[in-house]
Amino acid sequence: MNYQYNIGCSLSNLKGIREFVRNSLKDQHVPEIEMSAIVLALDEMCSNLMIHAHHCNPDHMLELHIHIPVQGKFIFEIVDNGSVFNINEFHEPDLDNLVHQKRKGGLGIRLVKAIMDNVEYLKRDEKNVCRLTKIIK
Repeated sequence: MNYQYNIGCSLSNLKGIREFVRNSLKDQHVPEIEMSAIVLALDEMCSNLMIHAHHCNPDHMLELHIHIPVQGKFIFEIVDNGSVFNINEFHEPDLDNLVHQKRKGGLGIRLVKAIMDNVEYLKRDEKNVCRLTKIIK
């Protein structure tokens, strides 16, 4: 099964992304705790791209693809043509430093990597693709 959702890079559109993911996975026997974690991870990645790669420009577009090749395996791809952000080159801030600096932010990528089984970044057809894979047994 394949699903696709195209959306402008406005943070107000994140609700639509969350609904799209839930609706696409509703018949896939995903436990609610896993569903919420997947939605959270995709919300985080999409919001990061909207903010950092597209500066919240609603005229810029993201594509969210969901591919379910077999029962229990979910491949999510966020496709865009914004400025490059490679999650694999991101260096997570030290938690102690964040606490001492009383800084907000900086935990989203750590969260995404903890939720998903695999996170990779690639180029395809001149576009950026962030691929997140989740296996649910």
